[in-house]
Amino acid sequence: MNPIIVIPARMASTRLPGKPLADLGGKPMIAWMIELARAAHIGPVLVAAAESEVADAAVKAGAQAVMTDPALPSGSDRVHAALSAIDAESRFDVAVNLQGDMPTMRDEDVARALGALKPDADIATLVSPSSDDADRNNPNVVKAIRAADGRCLAFTRAPAPWGDGPVERHVGIYVYRRDALTRFVAAPPSPLELREKLEQMRALEMGMTIYADAIADFPKGVDSPADLETARAILAKR
Repeated sequence: MNPIIVIPARMASTRLPGKPLADLGGKPMIAWMIELARAAHIGPVLVAAAESEVADAAVKAGAQAVMTDPALPSGSDRVHAALSAIDAESRFDVAVNLQGDMPTMRDEDVARALGALKPDADIATLVSPSSDDADRNNPNVVKAIRAADGRCLAFTRAPAPWGDGPVERHVGIYVYRRDALTRFVAAPPSPLELREKLEQMRALEMGMTIYADAIADFPKGVDSPADLETARAILAKR
């Protein structure tokens, strides 16, 4: 494999506008994400920026940046557009979509996501188990349902699977084979994707194979001012 980490980042967040440049211990969030990506030691780091100020901050932090259309509908689309701009020959055959708002993720977990890309997998990701009823019943906590070998059968916002035992919270990182990413972004949103508001359901409805590895921690994305304060507190202790 010849992987590359691509960090999609845009300023137009509904609940936390400007979050790529939000201050975390004296550095913008995008700088934390670049440091995290580099520490994983799995390939070069590229920022797929929707605005020039994000691209400027990424370059200042030592990463290559590519401007992408702000109107693109998802991070996966932004990753694909950035790679098409810098690597039309597909020299990088694996793309790690590392979301730009997960500064508390650990570098070893990024590497672990890449390791979950089995030979027969189109996509790999991560999950984190929880026995907390608050997680089970929270529609904002996406649950993954996996077979015994780690293959993902479904993702849902509902409390699932039924019965005793932990749920597995989906961790928002995707490792795509390059051809799978191309097919994915070319396809229209699927019925279950639209119903659950989860783009990974499009891949499953297309017949793609997704594997997930489990990690102990749960690096929640920064989606609100409260999340930002939580991330500041966690990073201050590291």
